[in-house]
Amino acid sequence: MKFVDEVVIKVQAGNGGNGCMSFRREKSIPFGGPDGGDGGDGGSIFLEASGSVNTMVDFRYVRGYQARSGDSGRGANCTGHGGEDMTLFVPIGTTVIDEDTGEILGDLSQPAQRLRVAQGGWHGLGNARFKSSTNRSPRQTSKGTEGEQRSLRLEMKVLADVGLLGLPNAGKSTLIRAVSSAKPKVADYPFTTLIPNLGVVRVQAHRSFVMADIPGLIPGASEGAGLGVRFLKHLTRTRLLLHLVDVMPPDESDPVAAVQGIVAELGQFSPALATRERWLILNKVDLLPPDEREARCQDIVERLQWRGPVYRVAAISADGTRELSGDIMTHLENRWLAEANDPSLAEHESEVQALMQAESRERIQALAAERKARRLQQQADSEDDDDDDYGVEVEYAPY
Repeated sequence: MKFVDEVVIKVQAGNGGNGCMSFRREKSIPFGGPDGGDGGDGGSIFLEASGSVNTMVDFRYVRGYQARSGDSGRGANCTGHGGEDMTLFVPIGTTVIDEDTGEILGDLSQPAQRLRVAQGGWHGLGNARFKSSTNRSPRQTSKGTEGEQRSLRLEMKVLADVGLLGLPNAGKSTLIRAVSSAKPKVADYPFTTLIPNLGVVRVQAHRSFVMADIPGLIPGASEGAGLGVRFLKHLTRTRLLLHLVDVMPPDESDPVAAVQGIVAELGQFSPALATRERWLILNKVDLLPPDEREARCQDIVERLQWRGPVYRVAAISADGTRELSGDIMTHLENRWLAEANDPSLAEHESEVQALMQAESRERIQALAAERKARRLQQQADSEDDDDDDYGVEVEYAPY
């Protein structure tokens, strides 16, 4: 299935039905008075988070959605049938943004969470509503109001506790295969991973967390190079980043420079994301000679002046991954417990995540605007080149 994590759709709620103007007319009651019924309310449109949906590919093929309008009222005080509400199912972790105003309408981060994105029109009143002691035969009705219409941008961000970070072929997919039941594609060429992968890491029967593997980053990712700018936003919901480093890169590049390059890309994409807690994972240590292993790893740590936790693993053989998973689980449980006991910590965490998401959205929009301006400039330059032929005098010489 094609992975789609962002889409723009248009939604149109149903209009309210008009009120009816009618008078009761029967053989025995020639002047029965007004009996026009009210119209029905228009259907509203809701978005609902569903665990059975993991991509927005369906919205790529159907971009417009319209709820049913309410029926008009009828005589004999009959109310028009209301339009049925429409529910669109989206992946858990979807942010809903008004495309015209930029307003964030909601964040569907919990299963079965619902959000009304378009309010249906209200019903019109029949003439029976306007009857009074001074107006026994009202000929006044009201029309139903129009349903709300909106253009929505739906942005999906994977929900994970831990995010994997690193260059292509650093071993991220191999690590998530080693610690979870997820089976992402693994190969010895760059950009094997093209879509985010989620894996549930079970430390014990009732202790688990979710890990996210995103496509590898390259220099210039924050400027749109490679796949980085599209998938960096998925890390804004994570609580902990694992920075994987290949201690024996096949191209003999410097692992320290690789780490510093990724950190720079994070800072350009989202300063708040760059300050997120990160653990350094030195991967593929099994490729180093045993007598050089410790010295090589220590050299990388010292040159980076790393102050956080450091782990040495061989993901392909799962060596060191059990200890890593256990320490991550303990760290997350301590954070969850602290936030449960102190609401201010939970509020701060929500604010930080909101800031990271806002920064990532601004960065992506800025890059989109730059690409659009560049494309328009190229079109203008192309038209200018075509215009150079006009006004040229052509002289036909005889043979």
